[in-house]
Amino acid sequence: MAISIDEVRYIARLARLEFTPAEEQLLAEQMSKILDYVAKLNELDTRNVPPMSHVLDLYNVLREDVVEQRISHEEALRNAPSADSDYFRVPKVIE
Repeated sequence: MAISIDEVRYIARLARLEFTPAEEQLLAEQMSKILDYVAKLNELDTRNVPPMSHVLDLYNVLREDVVEQRISHEEALRNAPSADSDYFRVPKVIE
């Protein structure tokens, strides 16, 4: 499928891009090759191929949500390099 220079200019205008005439010619050739490849892929029979979200056979391995004992407020502040009565003290970031 051949892409014309006018189509390249139209797509470039939509994308707010500017190309030299040599770049437009190169893009027309490259886009034509891409569309030819996609057309070749469309010739494949994929009726018996299940849809997938990733090319690799991956799945999420998640642990069970288990309620555990949390540390107390005082224990958390005890390990802080600097703490106020109820809060962690950190250096000022915004001036």
